[in-house]
Amino acid sequence: MAKQDRAVRTREELIRSAAMAFGRSGFGLSSLSDISNGAGVSSGALHFHFSSKRELGEAVESAAAETLHGIMAPCPPGHPDPLRLLADTSHLLSQRLTQDVVLRAGFALGGDAAWQGGAELWLQWRGWVAATLAVAGERGELAADVSADAVVSAVTAAVVGSEILGRADAEWSSCRAVTQFWSLMLPRLRVRAEEAGLPEPVSNSPATLRP
Repeated sequence: MAKQDRAVRTREELIRSAAMAFGRSGFGLSSLSDISNGAGVSSGALHFHFSSKRELGEAVESAAAETLHGIMAPCPPGHPDPLRLLADTSHLLSQRLTQDVVLRAGFALGGDAAWQGGAELWLQWRGWVAATLAVAGERGELAADVSADAVVSAVTAAVVGSEILGRADAEWSSCRAVTQFWSLMLPRLRVRAEEAGLPEPVSNSPATLRP
């Protein structure tokens, strides 16, 4: 059992080291030796778990996708406030992107010209945003002049784009940028929020996943 536990930990360390390398240098310029050194294991140990850099990239994407799916719980039809859920989940994702190097690398691989993967996490995020907005629309909670397609694009770009910009400039800290985005966006999306008795727009503190 102890041997199996060590193998699991080694694999996780290799995935994390690969994610860090991809974040620093991109997939194409990252080397297996840098990844094995970053994980504190030998080249032989790396090849025991992964036969190629490509397989490591797939493992990073898979681990990131699993985390993303845990964040994006489906919006139940009876949810009291789908728009609030959308804002809260955006905050949670932006927070996790700043904290989780594997999740961050999984998103970054989708825009890496040297990587030809299939997960494309930003598309999965976009799909969840669209599904949640659809629930809000079906319940008549969107203002009449709101284009759902435009909102989907804006929300997708706000979360993913602010994380990318934040790598070079702390002023674009994704949590802060997403809070500012929703402070402007949420009142605009709602139909007669005050008459419907819905919550006030999000505050300057990240919200939780569930209301």
